[in-house]
Amino acid sequence: MSGPFVIVGAGQAGVQIAESLRQEKYDGPITLLGAEAYAPYNRPPLSKKFLLDRPELASLAIRGPEALQRRQIDLQLRTQVTAIDRRSREVVLADGRRVSYGGLALTTGARLKALPLPGVELAGVFGLRTIDDALSIGAALDHCLSAAVPLVVIGGGFIGLEIAATARKRGIEVTVLEGLGRLMSRVVAPIVSEAAARLHLAHGVRLLFDVRITALEGRLGAVSAVRTADGQLHPAGCVLVGVGVNPDDSLASAAGLECERGIIVDDCARSSDPLIVAAGDCTARRLADGSLLRLESVQNAVEQGKSAAAALLGRQRPFTAAPWFWSDQYDLKLQMVGLSQGYDEIVTRGNPEQPAFSAYYLRAGKLIAVDSLSRIADHMNARKLLDRGLTPTAAQIADEAFDLGSLLRA
Repeated sequence: MSGPFVIVGAGQAGVQIAESLRQEKYDGPITLLGAEAYAPYNRPPLSKKFLLDRPELASLAIRGPEALQRRQIDLQLRTQVTAIDRRSREVVLADGRRVSYGGLALTTGARLKALPLPGVELAGVFGLRTIDDALSIGAALDHCLSAAVPLVVIGGGFIGLEIAATARKRGIEVTVLEGLGRLMSRVVAPIVSEAAARLHLAHGVRLLFDVRITALEGRLGAVSAVRTADGQLHPAGCVLVGVGVNPDDSLASAAGLECERGIIVDDCARSSDPLIVAAGDCTARRLADGSLLRLESVQNAVEQGKSAAAALLGRQRPFTAAPWFWSDQYDLKLQMVGLSQGYDEIVTRGNPEQPAFSAYYLRAGKLIAVDSLSRIADHMNARKLLDRGLTPTAAQIADEAFDLGSLLRA
């Protein structure tokens, strides 16, 4: 397809598409539309370094406006897209303007899941998705510290645990309320959950599992406690809701694009409309077996962005690499590669008590994923092993004296 190209969403995936178009020698118009007031920025530090060290906002930037301008990428901030007119090949903006496109990229990201409970509207109740969210949470943590009141985290997933760790580093009392029986249960095996739980307990976090929350209680319009079904009140100076996100596919759905758990794309980031691609957290990739894969990661945004740019230019660049993710909690770096669902065997390498070990997930004798806790070399080898379809034996995995990298050199 030919330009001009319009990209809706100025996050990691949107910037990647714009820059990849230039790297692929496209020299026509590129318009990058962002709803927020900030130049494209990295989100992972928001739950960690940003809350702890309070760096300048500019330190979060993926690319500043000047850098994009040098590449003749027209960045328009505070710009809300309200509709896609596929017939006229235009996007409609909130101020009534229309922007024409020859090819359109949707990188609209995700929205925080709502918590359907009484009291969620109280001051001091937060989710984390944007810089503005992080600024509000930072101020709330300052209040918790100065008033000596606890932070309550609802949800024992990555974001909740990262913020819990950050708050404990600042000396704030933390309670984590998890509705299931262990931490990060949807994405890691029990051995990894247990290691994470020991780590948080050792740092003084109060962990409660199989909890059903019934209401958030308030005083003078601000949250003061979380009530659970057993009648307990858990005092709270502020509450962080970390129960996940939903893909923001509302624009695409309203325009008639195929959507299910996100904008459905193929492995080249092409949507059901030949003039529209999509990338990042807003997408669900249709796999060869017909199933859908949703990934929320920087790697996915970057690699899908490259594929989307190629597709806009009529080229094929499928994204097929093993997905990888990471989470920093205290001094622990948890790195994950592959998809562990459906595993039937786990082999560990290293010492789970440290915690400094890796969990290798196998299905029918084939390596499908690896979770590494503070073992960066294991993670890097695992990415290469999975991309090349190689599986060490259980004995090789468990034997730390065996060099797994030798399998790649063989």
